[in-house]
Amino acid sequence: MNLCRFHDPNLGPQLGLIHQDTVNNLSSQGHAHLQSLTDLLLWSWDQPGSLTDYLAGLLDQADSFALADLDSQAGGDATYLLRPIDRQEVWAAGVTYERSRVARREESKGSDVYDRVYSAERPEIFFKATPNRVVGHNETLFIRNDSKWMVPEPELVVLFNPALQVIGYTVGNDLSSRDIEGENPIYIPQAKIWSRCCGLGPTIVLADQVEDVTNLRIQIEIVRGGRNIFAGETTTARMTRSISHLSDFLGRDNEFPYGVFLLTGTGVVPPDDFTLNPGDRVDITIDIIGTLSNEIAYATK
Repeated sequence: MNLCRFHDPNLGPQLGLIHQDTVNNLSSQGHAHLQSLTDLLLWSWDQPGSLTDYLAGLLDQADSFALADLDSQAGGDATYLLRPIDRQEVWAAGVTYERSRVARREESKGSDVYDRVYSAERPEIFFKATPNRVVGHNETLFIRNDSKWMVPEPELVVLFNPALQVIGYTVGNDLSSRDIEGENPIYIPQAKIWSRCCGLGPTIVLADQVEDVTNLRIQIEIVRGGRNIFAGETTTARMTRSISHLSDFLGRDNEFPYGVFLLTGTGVVPPDDFTLNPGDRVDITIDIIGTLSNEIAYATK
């Protein structure tokens, strides 16, 4: 079962639960804790038992419609999928795969800072996006106008409630400017954060629906002019840090009153002569979790 957010032309944003080929409108039942993703995350904090079991028990009570009737793109009077985030911050972990360590060492002209963080007890964790900087499935991601070396980063994303309990997983695209970060690691906020810099979606797979999160295949394809120009894959088995280790440091002396999304790092990096162009399409697929697709454009000035 997957949590989703969708737009109803009469009711506005709604919280849904996708089960088999049906979208069940959890918000239609009138319960305060089911009106939004944030409401559910706050309610889940101190609830006993399985969240999946609880939500499954509501299926017969919710208004529902066929999954095929859920439009993947916004527009008109359609009922369409929304980005799976409302008030949560998005944070990210870096250098959690060997491939990422090598790439970032190369872009920074041999600096050993990434070698040191790769083996350090403390992981690299940084702020990535506010909700308004996030786009969902089939929406447009922006690349920076002042960067000449932009790459996508396909990542498993973990959704935590305010108590940092794992609620579910989704697919993420952590767009990055390799030339800005490579010029100086202090520039990492500019290399990571701008308008429409992060993709999440399409939905949130509840945590206990994923039997082994440490062994999921992550694939990426980039299409330009109808032609596949890059494809790569990795597996979460190659992550050198556990989700619990990352969340421990994420939560130190920090609070997330609405819950938080954490990008867990990338293990697929395109070759050094590659950069994203406007019009490219990036498709990221994670086993069990789903496929996130986004078109690329320049950020509007």
